[in-house]
Amino acid sequence: MLRHPSSYRDPSGFVYREKAVVYRQINPVYFEEYHAAKNAGIYQKLFDKKWLIPHKEISVDEEKIILLPEQLDFITYPYEWSFSQYKHAAQLTLRLQMFLLENNFSLKDASAFNIAFYKGKAVFIDTLSIEQYKANTPWRALKQFNEHFFGPLLLAQKYGGQYLKTLQHSINGMALSDVKRQLPFTARFHPIIFSHIHLLSKSDAQENSEKTESTEAHLSKSSQIKMLQALEQHIDAMTSKENTEWSSYYDQINYQADSFHTKKKLIKEWCAAIEARKIIDLGGNDGTFAKELLDQADQIIVSDIDQPAIDQCYLNQLKSKENKLIPLVCDLMQPSPAIGFHHNERDSFTSRVMDFQPEVTMALALIHHISLTGNVPFEMSAAYFAKLSPYLIIEFPDREDSWVKFILDSKRDARHLFDDYSLSAFAKAYQQQFKLIKSEKIEGTERTLFLFERHEG
Repeated sequence: MLRHPSSYRDPSGFVYREKAVVYRQINPVYFEEYHAAKNAGIYQKLFDKKWLIPHKEISVDEEKIILLPEQLDFITYPYEWSFSQYKHAAQLTLRLQMFLLENNFSLKDASAFNIAFYKGKAVFIDTLSIEQYKANTPWRALKQFNEHFFGPLLLAQKYGGQYLKTLQHSINGMALSDVKRQLPFTARFHPIIFSHIHLLSKSDAQENSEKTESTEAHLSKSSQIKMLQALEQHIDAMTSKENTEWSSYYDQINYQADSFHTKKKLIKEWCAAIEARKIIDLGGNDGTFAKELLDQADQIIVSDIDQPAIDQCYLNQLKSKENKLIPLVCDLMQPSPAIGFHHNERDSFTSRVMDFQPEVTMALALIHHISLTGNVPFEMSAAYFAKLSPYLIIEFPDREDSWVKFILDSKRDARHLFDDYSLSAFAKAYQQQFKLIKSEKIEGTERTLFLFERHEG
């Protein structure tokens, strides 16, 4: 039995892994709460709503209860979510708390890490966060909710998606006093923002003060529900005005319709030939090419640096009711690192992809950005891709491609330093890590598509 490094904060129990299967152990200190929720039908009702990850009880004794939850093949973290994903995770947390209050239960914490995206939608994964409600007691996790959800959303709405990455460098949430300082002065006149940011930020100062007066607050259940409804409605109305050139990439790309169709056809044929069931599409933009593989794949991770593009991918999936895509925001030049206690609490992007074990990595219209914008040598990018999967489908735009010309022109006086950017240099470097299976020039473009198989042993 190997306890998961992220599962140490709650004495009620912990998650552990045994033979690649994840289980949850419940300790005696939580038995009363667990049986109360179970006997009240809370878990089953939440399963039916698809708000809580389903679990089965597989053993019970006086020392522990063991649950087998439905398994998640790949988990994304809050700092990898798009604006809409972050919003929906926040709304699920609030709706769950309101449902629990109506049934005389409550969430004892409101960490954004309690949410995962499963089968295309947000789902709560911390079964042991549910406890019995104590009459007239305010929701003790409200401040944490604002630190993890509302504060970052407010700043992301005003200043951009980088604030959605708050938990990557502040794993316990963003101090509300910091949020308050960055909001405009007029925000204090908004009743929702004032009560959840400005008013609660005062408790930051109180916690840091030597004066500790014990004052017990009281708030009726109905008042709490009204407050949470207003907060949820405010979050529901929030929008991101952020946009970039890459979010409309496929409206601007230099592909003719026939070339675009050819590229899709080749990718489908090559993935079918290697029987790829798990795929990762790096630089996948809005999932245009990943969606071509939905009928033959089980799960596809779509990763891109562009937050609006991933947002569109996520929203399109919700609309179509597809559930095989796992969209996430990731800059491949600085992917999510391992963070937390002993660097083990939250795994790095790369290690999670390796654990996911995709059969194929797709890197379409990506190598010129890595090589020319990021200055990464071909040998280094090849070695990275070789870590991720046995097969690689990669598109190489040569020097005559309009996007490559644009990037090279931006180098100005340093342009000559990139004279080694060529098809032959690329192929030579990549064949140190891979065996070339197929390559095909995409008609009507200055791009070539390659299918590589990793050297084993």
